Amino acid sequence: MTASIALGQHLRVAPPATSANLGPGFDAFGLALEFRDELRIRTAATSHVVITGEGAGSLPRDESHLIIAKIHEYWQARGFSPAGIELEAINRIPHARGLGSSAAAIVAAYAAADALLPEHAQGGTAAVFQAAAAWEGHPDNVAPAVYGGFSVSLTEADGSFRAIPVAVHESIRAVVAVPATGLSTEVARGVLPAQVSHADAAANSARAALLIQALGHAPDQLLAGTEDFLHQSYRAQSMPESSKLMETLRQDGLAAVISGAGPTVLVLVSDTAQQARATALIEAFNRDSPVAWRCEIPAIATSGVTVEVL
Repeated sequence: MTASIALGQHLRVAPPATSANLGPGFDAFGLALEFRDELRIRTAATSHVVITGEGAGSLPRDESHLIIAKIHEYWQARGFSPAGIELEAINRIPHARGLGSSAAAIVAAYAAADALLPEHAQGGTAAVFQAAAAWEGHPDNVAPAVYGGFSVSLTEADGSFRAIPVAVHESIRAVVAVPATGLSTEVARGVLPAQVSHADAAANSARAALLIQALGHAPDQLLAGTEDFLHQSYRAQSMPESSKLMETLRQDGLAAVISGAGPTVLVLVSDTAQQARATALIEAFNRDSPVAWRCEIPAIATSGVTVEVL
């Protein structure tokens, strides 16, 4: 027998954008960025959706909307019958740009669903993380969306997921170049080889280890630590302008990477001079690129998804 969800509950939920991989940390590293979607969710007799911002003209406005569907799924898995959802979504995270928009939506849905359960039935942050990572299939974007900051995450042998938060040096900031056109994760993954050489795997492991140290304690090692041997060169054919911009920035000594599956380019900087150089190079590149780019300078989000009871 299923239990019922109390109607009239009202939440504000705000998941951060995220950048996965950070160069060598393929499917393992993720960083939360301080620009957030904002969702107001109210349990009601029927469902209704209002969307502004990203996806306003294309996302569904009924119970097939991903957030409502996943809230219902989360409840049903815990023995509760679905209630109507009134959803107001202000979508600020760009879609299909490698900034974790799908992870943000899933984390927001499961965090809201858990908070709307009776207290005795709530699974808490750990349950939200496991459910969201299972849906995504890998935890690199999900972990920072749940926990904030920088996370190293992995899939255990039993199919569960683990995330380890790692402190980020206070001097480190992000500069993000977002192109006007997107790229699906499926396309970006489709160009990757089934195998890589042992030499490339060893080199990538060394850079990933160095990047953890660079992010936490040695920002002067960010350029070396973000060198990748596993995926970015193979994906260049599917995002040539992103790859060109990334190489332009790296040739100037800046720690630029493809954000997630792309095509956004992320630059990790550790002082105002680097930030100014990165911004100037992106602006100069934009003047001659066939793709329009915009530059954002988000703070690193120290907290993950927030849930506020209204």
